[in-house]
Amino acid sequence: MTVKRIILQTAGFGVMAAVLGACNLTSGGAAVDPTDGVGFRQARYAEVMRVNSFQSCREEALLMDRQARKRGAAGAYLTSATIMEKCEAGLGGSPRGVSHDDRMRLAALAIINFLKGGDSEKARQSLSKFQRTYPGEDIYFGDGSSFIATAELLLGRSRKMGFGEFAVLNVNRTVKNEMRRLAHWKDK
Repeated sequence: MTVKRIILQTAGFGVMAAVLGACNLTSGGAAVDPTDGVGFRQARYAEVMRVNSFQSCREEALLMDRQARKRGAAGAYLTSATIMEKCEAGLGGSPRGVSHDDRMRLAALAIINFLKGGDSEKARQSLSKFQRTYPGEDIYFGDGSSFIATAELLLGRSRKMGFGEFAVLNVNRTVKNEMRRLAHWKDK
């Protein structure tokens, strides 16, 4: 019995070896490229480095912004705004992996800091770029006022308005009052 069993097992192994030998283990008959995984890993590594670079740049820019607020110096605001723009530029054409909202907020803060620093032309250019990059999107301040409407009003990009027309704008009450004051004294 044991001899018969050994013969059957050997025959079974032989048949399995023949069947497995006849199988094509590669899918589609194409050779597997061992560097496919390497290319993906390199691209992923580059993406992670770009995201980390943006985050560290953002932290540096926000630190500069806090220092500018403490000092109240125009030059400090301009420096922080310039760093903020470099953060976005560092992403290149691929912002993948970076929060859309983080990018929008940083760009908006750069525009505000250009204004606070006194460079209204650079603020206008940055606002135009913001509107091209984020068409139809806006950021709202804590009081519900619109960033876009406020920036356009402060930069003189909105049409000439009469005294009562400021009421319909979605801008901060303080900004409305100041613009009314300016309009009143401009006509005197």
